[in-house]
Amino acid sequence: MNKSHQPIRQFASDNYSGICPEAWDYLLEANSGDAPAYGNDQWTQRTADRFRELFETDCEVFFVFNGTAANSLSLAALCQSYHSVICHETAHIETDECGGPEFASNGSKLLLAKGEQGKLDPPEVERLITRRSDIHYPKPKVISITQATELGTVYTLNDLRGLRKLAKQYGLKMHMDGARFANAVATLDQTPAQMTWQAGIDVLCLGGTKNGMAIGEAILFFDQELAADFAWRCKQAGQLASKMRFIAAPWLGLLETGAWLRNARHANDMAAYLEQRLQEVAGLQPMFPRQANSVFLELPPPVIQALQAKGWQFYTFIGVGGVRLMCSWNTPQEAVDQLISDLQRALTRTQAAGQD
Repeated sequence: MNKSHQPIRQFASDNYSGICPEAWDYLLEANSGDAPAYGNDQWTQRTADRFRELFETDCEVFFVFNGTAANSLSLAALCQSYHSVICHETAHIETDECGGPEFASNGSKLLLAKGEQGKLDPPEVERLITRRSDIHYPKPKVISITQATELGTVYTLNDLRGLRKLAKQYGLKMHMDGARFANAVATLDQTPAQMTWQAGIDVLCLGGTKNGMAIGEAILFFDQELAADFAWRCKQAGQLASKMRFIAAPWLGLLETGAWLRNARHANDMAAYLEQRLQEVAGLQPMFPRQANSVFLELPPPVIQALQAKGWQFYTFIGVGGVRLMCSWNTPQEAVDQLISDLQRALTRTQAAGQD
């Protein structure tokens, strides 16, 4: 086998994973014959209706190419340029979207809140809301929630209700970055409706790429009035796919077969297995509670270097220190076992070197 075609040994990201069979099958089926362009096809309509069934409400549904566009455009629909968005200091819209939300909204400011384990702390959110009310300060308009969080934790229904109470009290909208929403659903074992509009969420950016698709995110407006002219916003931003059926059809494959939840459960299960093996074999404890499909842990630099020399890929620049190990819909148990084996050897060598 050509070396360039050898499998990547990775726990870096669920973005590294390929297309799951269900998404691939529906994509191939959508490629049979011609279909109307710009979303006026049966695939796009069927997928939107399936989302309405899944979420048990008549929401407005849009499709874009990626998560940055989904978050940026939906937040721009909720804000004027003089408004602000309250989010956690580790939120993806703050750390990894290159100012996209500010750009799309012509300047809406992100106000960063602290909170344990990557989750917004209601008193901290309220402090930001009430800190100033004068005309010289960007007016708070949106609370943005990342579900599951960038640290692999999950907002419970009680967590969401606490934030909804603040939003209602101060007249703010609620946005959810759901790049890994399916993983949160699998963890909480609650319905998508309970975790979104029934908990006060006005708009959800739902991740498909990390859930087994090649490309494509869905934006669901539960408050339909907020979606006014949103189609024009997508077009202007270059997010209206001419062959929209090739984004919608893989989504339909995930939804109709139930793969969206199976994929998330597998990723979560592999992360749970990884956490268990880390504790059993190496005595390592995660930096944060493992509640979705990632495990954060601190490792000595020589161990990190030894694993990288073995070809393992993972992230060390998430912004909270340590190493992030991310599992995907197609992570095999054998990969976890091999990583643990290499990690244990690297730890043993590092400890022996320290005693010399």
